[in-house]
Amino acid sequence: MTKFTRREVGFGLGAAVAGSTSAASFAIAQGAAKVVIIGGGPGGATVANQLKQGEPSLDVTLIEVSKVYTTCFFSNLYLGGFRSYASLQHNYDGLKKLGVKVVHAMATDVDTQAKQVKAGGRSYPYDRLVVAPGIDIKYNSIEGYSKQVAEIMPHAYLPGAQTQLLKRQLETMKNGGTVVMVAPNNPYRCPPGPYERACMIAHYLKTKKPKSKLVILDPKKAFSKQPVFQEAFGKYYKDIIELNLTNEIDDYAVTKIDAKTKTITTKAGKSWKADVANVIPQQRAGEIAHKIGLADGDWCPVNAENFTSTKVKEIYVLGDATVAAEMPKSAFSANSQAKVVANDILAALAKKPKFAPNFRNTCWSMVAPNDSVKIGAGYLPKGQKLDPVGPFVSKPGEDAALRKQTFEESIGWYDGIIADVFAKAPKKG
Repeated sequence: MTKFTRREVGFGLGAAVAGSTSAASFAIAQGAAKVVIIGGGPGGATVANQLKQGEPSLDVTLIEVSKVYTTCFFSNLYLGGFRSYASLQHNYDGLKKLGVKVVHAMATDVDTQAKQVKAGGRSYPYDRLVVAPGIDIKYNSIEGYSKQVAEIMPHAYLPGAQTQLLKRQLETMKNGGTVVMVAPNNPYRCPPGPYERACMIAHYLKTKKPKSKLVILDPKKAFSKQPVFQEAFGKYYKDIIELNLTNEIDDYAVTKIDAKTKTITTKAGKSWKADVANVIPQQRAGEIAHKIGLADGDWCPVNAENFTSTKVKEIYVLGDATVAAEMPKSAFSANSQAKVVANDILAALAKKPKFAPNFRNTCWSMVAPNDSVKIGAGYLPKGQKLDPVGPFVSKPGEDAALRKQTFEESIGWYDGIIADVFAKAPKKG
């Protein structure tokens, strides 16, 4: 099984992107080369960091509405009681110290002809634009669900208040209550996410409210890392988790929700009444990507070799918003893609060496204390696709020492990627 050191998983291709910043490097005229980045998550913020480290004279503006970024990745550990909420929150001070202009405003529009981004009542000109808008929730993908209903039956798939709401609901639920999780169909952010969450919620119930149970309603026949998750369900949470996958006879795709009674109904006509409902609907690229014209349907198609948009020239799109073939929508993916994007921009605007694109991803999932599993691969462009190279996945029956090592590896990765994204030392959980 492939292993990564903390340095490898945290910084990946960083050395290749940063390149040399010696006086002999190509000099950019003051104010001549401007890069604007929309979205300050693992994709957008990494691009900003890499560009300023690779060529400090670049004029880099990062537009992100939140002053403090709360990671969706590792938020499941907060639900399970293994991590504090504060440890998920990170500011942009490190990027500011590098010289990145951080604008805390919502990007509302882009004039692709004039090459200007509109945000907070101002316009920001660019030579290259990077769009990393993350996801939006498709509330209307389930009848009866809405942004307002999400305040009663949280999806917790956008970081921040929704995660805290789900945690509070679990804490105030009676011992003996029923938690119902509605899983989405493919594609969606973090394919193993709902199932790690199931383990973390089940761990909380097992230790705090042992008379309770968790029902999973899933429209899919299979899911990421299924063998090791099902092993964990049986090993640790046999009397707590009830998994309902769609099959040829019965259909567990949720089609309707009654927020007043907290009743959830499937296509087959079966209903469950929840004390706590975690409803994860279908998703799509963030709204700004649709407004600019970057999306084709729900997601944004890109050129595999550098993640430039296939729809609009001189705009890069990366992270969860993209159609990246076999590459999943994850923080690791976004960070890896960002380094390729930064290298492409540095080569174009600062005459830095151009390196062959090489993408990587790993998704870790905690299933119980000191027991984590993972899946991943490298990815290389082939035509308009990204083909996996050297895929690996945890197997059922692995010994406790290996699982503990995988858990510790995941913690090292989180610390590394936070430093890599936000140019700062991360908080400890």
